[in-house]
Amino acid sequence: MYKSGFIAIIGRPNAGKSTLLNALLQEKVAITSPKPQTTRDNVMGVLTMRDAQLIFTDTPGIHKPHHQLGKHLNRSAYTAMDEADLNYVIIDVTKPFGRGDEFLLSRLQGSEVPTFLIVNKIDQLSREKLIHELSEWQTRFPFSEIIPISALKKDNLEQLLQVTLSYLKEGTQYFPESMVTDHNEAFQIGEIIREKVLYKTEEEIPHSVAVVLEAMESNESHIDIRALIIVERQSQKGILIGKQGAMIRSIRLAAQKELKQKLGKRVELELYVRVEKNWRNRSNKLMQLGYGDDE
Repeated sequence: MYKSGFIAIIGRPNAGKSTLLNALLQEKVAITSPKPQTTRDNVMGVLTMRDAQLIFTDTPGIHKPHHQLGKHLNRSAYTAMDEADLNYVIIDVTKPFGRGDEFLLSRLQGSEVPTFLIVNKIDQLSREKLIHELSEWQTRFPFSEIIPISALKKDNLEQLLQVTLSYLKEGTQYFPESMVTDHNEAFQIGEIIREKVLYKTEEEIPHSVAVVLEAMESNESHIDIRALIIVERQSQKGILIGKQGAMIRSIRLAAQKELKQKLGKRVELELYVRVEKNWRNRSNKLMQLGYGDDE
């Protein structure tokens, strides 16, 4: 019997959703960083086995939004939840239970979709502390399963997959075996550049950045890429460029290195920075950057 199903990976910002997706697929399809709201789009990852196909959706962290972009991110996560055959609620077990967790669980109340609690970062807790946390979480919501893992160290992922398969129904193979993600190469290139900005910059810069791929020319030996980094304020542009261009050069070199590995060719990357005031609250600008929706 061939099984298939759609699984939404949901949770608060920085719980480890993208790290889990990459670990399950054994391939990097979603960018990661220590900064909240790294994921801005639902990113699909396809795991095809001999007798099953699991379609995961990595979602933006559910949070209290402070601008139009934040509202869009939450709606993206809710859509994935509502359309899934199975939901993974992933938590960072080293963080205390808070209002964000409470809000997420209230959003799941009444759902008929099986919901797993994925308890992440178990490698960072003592056995006694972990047992205490697991018993506490059991009282908060009627989870179908509670599975402790370490996404970063890939601990207990095989068990997670086996239990997941037991919940999936007989179905069709939705996507070809060669397909790993629904996002095209241009999207992935833009995300890798944004990831390097997230790692290299601090404070308000990461949340205020969008990346637009403006041009890409390729031949057998190398690829030329030109990309625009958008920020909200002139001061942010100055920080991003850095003293004598040091920051933007550091970002460019880090992105070039990963893109060369990913694309298998020498990469020449040009980066420009432009100010678009308050772009996260401007519906037309959000639409242009691919973050808009019908609501």
